Amino acid sequence: MNNSTMDKKDIDRFWAHIHWLSVLAQQGSFTAAARRLSVSKAAVSQRMAELERAAGVTLIRRTTRSVHLTAAGRQLAERTRSAYDAITQSFAEICDLTAEPTGLLRITAPVALARQQLIKQFPEFLRRYPRIRLEIDMNDQVVSIATEGFDLAIRHVETPPDSAVAHRLCHSRTLLVASPEYLAHHGTPANPTQLREHRHLLYPRHQGKVSWLFERAGARHATKEITVPVHPYFVANNSEVLRDMACAGMGIALLPDFSAQSAVQSGTLVELLPAWRPLGAFGHNIFTLRPYSAGPPTRAVRAFTDYLSDKFAHGFPTYAEAPKGNPHRAPRS
Repeated sequence: MNNSTMDKKDIDRFWAHIHWLSVLAQQGSFTAAARRLSVSKAAVSQRMAELERAAGVTLIRRTTRSVHLTAAGRQLAERTRSAYDAITQSFAEICDLTAEPTGLLRITAPVALARQQLIKQFPEFLRRYPRIRLEIDMNDQVVSIATEGFDLAIRHVETPPDSAVAHRLCHSRTLLVASPEYLAHHGTPANPTQLREHRHLLYPRHQGKVSWLFERAGARHATKEITVPVHPYFVANNSEVLRDMACAGMGIALLPDFSAQSAVQSGTLVELLPAWRPLGAFGHNIFTLRPYSAGPPTRAVRAFTDYLSDKFAHGFPTYAEAPKGNPHRAPRS
């Protein structure tokens, strides 16, 4: 079959094939496209081969490690993508006319924020909306919500990206903390400069030399910033792990409030230098982000966003306290 002999009835058979080609172009591999479409890798490969035979041209260049679209493949995917996006949006709006939110809601969120706060809210939400199914990807890596097929991302950032529709859930603070046991052995710093003499528990942000930046501002004081060089005693890319090490008396850590607040309220950790505001360690806002579209969000997305907005309207709820500190005394520096 080729373009000269293909009639309208033949073309109608390949609408789904063209859509799968568009997904393959976005995902960059048969494996990722299959996962996005909830089908097997073999099914994607078979449909692409059928589409190439029907078109009479090569659409995909396959190697052992990657997949690349040819010029013809890119042209077909790019020219039809907006049409399929419009179809998807239209179908979502029709589904949205139902009285009750329904369907699968795919969410991505940072690991510690999800474990400490979000997951604890899920049971009540699912009881309230029994026709919604939730799938959460806990990942500290910032992924493309549109490319990876997520309906919503929960992000801990200073400002949201322009490429997504953002809704602010609540403010978040960064706390400088240590255990009473550690402070009894190493002293309590009176200002950021004295942190140089202490053990630092670090959440890594950059390669090479690192530092903590603090700002003090008030009616009686001019704004002042102090930079403290950090020589990490322990490094982990998870705030819960850093919290547990701080609780065990291993040093001083900068933590987001949702990881530290229970331990601070129970006395397992002590907040240090409250008059100084840490800068650049963690974002100071929690946002929901959804892929940009001209239409309104689905009822499921809107219901979930409204639910979280209500739950976090006054900040983060306090749950069970963090792990207790090490009963053995921390060794002296």
